Amino acid sequence: MKKYLGIEFGSTRIKAVLIDERGSVLCSGGYEWENSLVDGWWSYDLAEVIKGMQSSYAELSKEYKAKYNESLIQIDAIGISAMMHGYLALDGQDNLLAPFRTWRNTRTQEAAKELSAALKFNMPQRWSATHYYQAILSGEKHANSVAHLHTLSSYVHYLLTGKNVVGANDASGMFPLLEGDYDKARIQKYNALLKAQGIDKDIYKLLPKVMLAGENAGILTKQGAKLLDPSGNLQAGVVCCPPEGDMATGMVCTNAVAQRTANVSSGTSTNMTVILEKPLKKYYPEIDIIATPDGYAAALLHTNNCTTEINEWVSLFSEVATLCGADINKGELFTKLFNKSLECDERVGKLVGYNYLAGEPLAKTGNGAPLIVRSPDGELNLANFMQMQIYSANAAIALGMDILRGENVNIDSVTAHGGFYKTEFVGQNALSATLDAPVTVVKNAGEGGAWGIALLALYAANKKSLLAEFLQDIFRNVEKATVMATDEEKKKFAAFMQGYKANLAVEKLASEVK
Repeated sequence: MKKYLGIEFGSTRIKAVLIDERGSVLCSGGYEWENSLVDGWWSYDLAEVIKGMQSSYAELSKEYKAKYNESLIQIDAIGISAMMHGYLALDGQDNLLAPFRTWRNTRTQEAAKELSAALKFNMPQRWSATHYYQAILSGEKHANSVAHLHTLSSYVHYLLTGKNVVGANDASGMFPLLEGDYDKARIQKYNALLKAQGIDKDIYKLLPKVMLAGENAGILTKQGAKLLDPSGNLQAGVVCCPPEGDMATGMVCTNAVAQRTANVSSGTSTNMTVILEKPLKKYYPEIDIIATPDGYAAALLHTNNCTTEINEWVSLFSEVATLCGADINKGELFTKLFNKSLECDERVGKLVGYNYLAGEPLAKTGNGAPLIVRSPDGELNLANFMQMQIYSANAAIALGMDILRGENVNIDSVTAHGGFYKTEFVGQNALSATLDAPVTVVKNAGEGGAWGIALLALYAANKKSLLAEFLQDIFRNVEKATVMATDEEKKKFAAFMQGYKANLAVEKLASEVK
């Protein structure tokens, strides 16, 4: 039996998954961790990166031995992925020059603004090149000593293989890409900015080499094998696929890498990635341009808010039920309330809700201010209230879609995952009405990014087709459910959005009150 290993370093959990040649999960392991503030920067200790990798692999190996009555010695390919973006700066002797700065940091606004204007490209605060330029603007002493810039995935891959490379998706969170490599024209403009700041560096040489899905990105060395598996059981010489970001593994584990497809993750926040047919005509601060693992351009919409406000209202309803002497399981309450929303009227009671516990960039609000607005001639009842909450969870994404539709971006299919879709049909139906496209929920997407990077490892070891064709074969027999909203449902959402946009000025004013 052939075996393929994927390890993903998520924000709260490191997970390892072992799959067979059909993509079926054989065993898994995990390690819980959390970021912390170091000198004012959100960071993870690199010693814990190693500890977490070893612990998750050891747990996976233990489960493998228990299930198959043999030690895990030989693996056919390995993939590493991690939270996208961030800043890992090393000197020429591979010494860390500053604490690892994660995607969560928002202290690079000055650099992001200057770079976006100079490059005529949205340069988010999270991106590696933005972090580096901010370090220069801030006069940080380490900036002139940088020899290599890494994401977390490319750093771990470097430790295992000695190869300074990165997958196309993770690379697109470091610097803008063009045709499968860093954009040379923008590299020149960036270097000119460095020179103006007195830094004689070529950003192209600081960044890891870009590699596409299916390419051999190096071999697990003896030192790498020992680092991953201190027991000494794991054999070296294993093919490694390009290290990737969590957006890439999200695309892969939802089978959304082909042009005109989209992938949506809905939980505390929402991330939506749309694979583009052609470049956008202009750049927008609300939209990040990233890449698929095989190098196609994709538009990323991110909302800071999604399900938290719904969760708090359900907790309130649960408290009311307890006050009345009812013993209600909260999971069942969620299901009942979500299903009740299907009874709403065509105007959704003329209720509008803003679920902004945090500021919402797509709505141009800087601070959180949850708000409900209702018209005197509307109807406040439970069905309308719940449908308003569900539509509110999607509304910021709808604002982003307005921009993409203005660019004539079309979507044929959407794959969604996350807690918002636990109740069958309801969340899918609302998202379908939002995007005017069929929405599919895939069972295996619950295995997450570790499964996605394991699939990319499988693809690298057995590349015989395009990535989209490979995934079609993998997903052909995977359990899934697809929903397409009716015209009536789309009209309900349109009515809600009409009120939502009309009252945005009220929400913006509320967000300014401290």
